[in-house]
Amino acid sequence: MKVRKAVLSDAKGMAKVHVDCWKTTYATIIPDEYLNNLSYERREQLWKENIPRGGVFVAENDEGSIVGFSSGGKERTGKYPNFSGELYAIYILKEYQRHGLGKLLVRPIIEELQQQNIHTMLVLVLEDNSACRFYETLGGKKIDTLAVEFSGKKLNELVYGWDDIRNIIN
Repeated sequence: MKVRKAVLSDAKGMAKVHVDCWKTTYATIIPDEYLNNLSYERREQLWKENIPRGGVFVAENDEGSIVGFSSGGKERTGKYPNFSGELYAIYILKEYQRHGLGKLLVRPIIEELQQQNIHTMLVLVLEDNSACRFYETLGGKKIDTLAVEFSGKKLNELVYGWDDIRNIIN
């Protein structure tokens, strides 16, 4: 596996991973109505807009196909003054999960945050997502619960925080 900074030409592969992950990870969590409306084209456009802003990394398999990605940067809401950084997204195709790729994708986000003198981070994740265990294993502590809604279904989103991101990769 190779993890590298994303470039614009990665947007299409990232869109496929993004949509496919939503459909496998959230199949029993988020209503089908929402999942069926996800589009590769819209996600590709989203990543074409986000990649130039930085903080986006992709994971490639041995054939050079994108099998996962991560993005992060400064905390976006301003609601958590003790946390300056945020892991915005991390998605890995189901068949590549649970092999250490998640940690490899978190590392460059942490390194970029540290270069900006940011040493705290948070991530938002749906409560019913099995990835909660991943964040807990990395030392994330639950700091908040938010109510969110997808196609009329109310869900909880957990906010995990790290007081010192240097502890994650050391």
